[in-house]
Amino acid sequence: MEWIKAILIGIVIAWAVPFFLFMPTEVQGASMMPTFEDGDKVVVNKIGPKLTEYNRFDVIVFKATEEDNYIKRIIGLPGDHIAYKDDVLYVNGKKYDEPYLDKYKDELIDNGTLTQDFTLEETLNETVVPDGHFFVLGDNRRYSRDSRDPNVGFVSEEQVLGTVDVRVWPLNHLGLIK
Repeated sequence: MEWIKAILIGIVIAWAVPFFLFMPTEVQGASMMPTFEDGDKVVVNKIGPKLTEYNRFDVIVFKATEEDNYIKRIIGLPGDHIAYKDDVLYVNGKKYDEPYLDKYKDELIDNGTLTQDFTLEETLNETVVPDGHFFVLGDNRRYSRDSRDPNVGFVSEEQVLGTVDVRVWPLNHLGLIK
């Protein structure tokens, strides 16, 4: 009888850990290139952010619509003023480097900017990111449906399913996410 109890406990744990702590998901589309390609498989850490805070540049998965989850990068935290000028990110007037975009900027054929100039005022009619919300962008700034789109807008913390810390497929890109 003890071994049946142990097996049942093992089954419950095997089911509960992925369900409550981690969630495998597949990247769909090109909005996070070159960080993620269409079809990449990643693991969403559902519990970590609930124990700590979300940070600028975390990659998150959030519920965008009833049917769709989006994967984007947190750029603005509550209270932040966000602006882009000449392909440079400014948060509260301070310049921020985004090294994860260097590869994509280097590959631009037309030598234009990856991220068009904008401010929160111009895109969402707000001066700062509201409390309990994030401003998110895809790494493929030219082709990303993100917070710059009023239909997406600011992402509430309740919409966030978790952070993406690990890519598991394809195997030649297996590893931690920067």
